[in-house]
Amino acid sequence: MKAGSRLEKVLNAGHFAVTGEINPPQNAEGKVIAHHGEMLRDYCDAINLADNQTAVVRLSSIASGIVLQQMGIEPNIHIVARDRNRIAIQSDVLGAAAFGIKNVLCLSGDHQTLGNHPTAKNVYDIDSIQMLKMLDGMRKGYFANGEEIKGPRPELFLGCAANPFGDPFEYRVLRLAKKIEAGADFVQTQSIFDMERFERWMEIVRAAGLHKKVKILAGVTPLRSWKAADFIKNKVAGMIVDDRLIERLKAAKDPQEEGIKICVEQINYLKTMEGIAGVHIMAVAWEEIIPEIVKRANLYPRPQIN
Repeated sequence: MKAGSRLEKVLNAGHFAVTGEINPPQNAEGKVIAHHGEMLRDYCDAINLADNQTAVVRLSSIASGIVLQQMGIEPNIHIVARDRNRIAIQSDVLGAAAFGIKNVLCLSGDHQTLGNHPTAKNVYDIDSIQMLKMLDGMRKGYFANGEEIKGPRPELFLGCAANPFGDPFEYRVLRLAKKIEAGADFVQTQSIFDMERFERWMEIVRAAGLHKKVKILAGVTPLRSWKAADFIKNKVAGMIVDDRLIERLKAAKDPQEEGIKICVEQINYLKTMEGIAGVHIMAVAWEEIIPEIVKRANLYPRPQIN
């Protein structure tokens, strides 16, 4: 056990894990985090908190994580390399750990030109792989410069992201292997809208034995309309959407209900896939639907973990 977080315990015990995600607001309203956290409390083993997602200024992921932590709900905070150098990242991780936060997802971050401050300067002092290695060193008792942490070291359960839908395809698995080597304990994948492509990616992952070195949580997103699927297909870089999914939503009398059904079907299928240890549900401003999805997928109640 590296950190003893609930997520780590659930995964190590062999339970099929469930994580959800909350996008912090573009204001100082911490009650929004508390509201969504309370809604998801009994349905997720940990809740992700995005770090200025799509390079748009939002309530910080660490502050949002503290809100949940103080409610007794386990956060999984995102930290992006885009906005901080190694000094700030280490400082923020120490600060988060001081509040009891253990799950940290290390990300590069969306390019600043995608957000609401397109002329801002990226930092990228280190990339996500280097961040993983640095935080792995911190939990072992050392700062990035090799100096010893004199006193309590942060207890960290480290995560990374993987996108099976970007190109070059084979490189995606090599990059995952590097993240595991750097210290990743779990991985959350990009949302799956093309299951066949995801299966091919998992075949390569299994052939490399990576599924035995890291816990893989497959990303799923319930879609509310065919237009949402079409937007992702045509406007979101690095994503692939199966046309059959779009046609199914188009033909549905109740597209939202159909989107929920598709998501539940995906989860039930992923449960049977070798190497998948859980799901990460990204509802994208539809957080209230996560409990319904978890229940329909027979993942409720969540396991009791001491």
